[in-house]
Order: sequence, then structure tokens, then C-alpha cells
Amino acid sequence: MNLIDSYKTEALLLENFIKEEEERKETERVAKELANIFNAGNKVLICGNGGSNCDALHFAEEFTGRFRGDRRALPAIAIADSSHITCVGNDYGFDSIFSRGVEAYGKAGDMFIGISTSGNSNNVIKAVEAAKKLGMKTCVLLGKDGGKLKGTCDFEFIIPGNTSDRIQEIHMMILHIIIEGVERLMFPENY
Repeated sequence: MNLIDSYKTEALLLENFIKEEEERKETERVAKELANIFNAGNKVLICGNGGSNCDALHFAEEFTGRFRGDRRALPAIAIADSSHITCVGNDYGFDSIFSRGVEAYGKAGDMFIGISTSGNSNNVIKAVEAAKKLGMKTCVLLGKDGGKLKGTCDFEFIIPGNTSDRIQEIHMMILHIIIEGVERLMFPENY
């Protein structure tokens, strides 16, 4: 077993993402959109399964808590409450756990972010559909070839890794960069 190969794989994924990101500037576009959304008094909803659920929680708490400096709390909700997920999963099925949260908390002018390392998570797909029906901006963080969600949202990030762990590592970096971008736009005094 050669763990150095794991580092090389991660470094190559990151290097390729940086090259593509320099051309697309997607993190900058999402940060600007989110800053506008927050300034208008709206919010962001985010969700994902497994480790991506943990990333969604982490993203939300960085806005409601503190990232780099003191500032007002910003409205970010991870659709991750265990009582909601188990209730909806029991009553409507697992594919509806996120879309029901979008229906409950989302409105036109908000943003929805879905995380799926395969791009094929039915519950994230249904949440994107619910967000679009409400007139929300949509963003997805995907892996591999982007799956069924590729090309369906206003903003997208596709990390072409082979394993969820490597994809999630880049996803978390993207989420942190978006948060920093929002803070730099809204609270430049902290930078």
C-alpha cells in the first residue's frame, strides 16, 4: 500500500480544479449571488447525504456563527434535523427528505445548494426540483461525471474524482472559499 499515491491523486484533483476555476470563476459568482441574497434579507438552504450532510451542517454554521471575523449572523439552514429526516422518510420516503425541507423553508429569492458526490442522489434531485418551482437560485456540488444533476442548476461544481472522500475534500474547500468570498464582499473591514 502506497499512501503517497493518495496524496498525488488529491493534488491532481485540486490542481485540475484550480485551472478550471480560474477560467470559470464559479466560486466568485456564487459568493456574489449569496451576498446579494443575504443583503436582500433572504437565506440559503443546503443539504447532502452522509459526509455531504456533515459538510452542509458545517457550511451553515460558518454563516450563523463566525468564520474569519466578527459580523452579524447570516441566515443559512442545513436540511439535516434528524427528527425532520426520520419523520419525512417514514411518511413520504427517503427521496423526499430534502424537498420537504425546501418546501417548508424556501422561497423565491433564496438559494438552494445540494451536495451529491455521484450527482445521482434522488433526494437531492427532488430538492433541486422543489427549489426551482419556488423560484430559488440553485447550486450543486457534484462528483465523478456530474451524474443526473449535471447542467440542471444556475451554478455547479463537478469534481471528477473516483471516490467520495477525495471529492468531499475538494467540496469542503469550495464551500470555505464561497464563505470567505461572501464575507469579503459584505464585511471587507474583516479582511
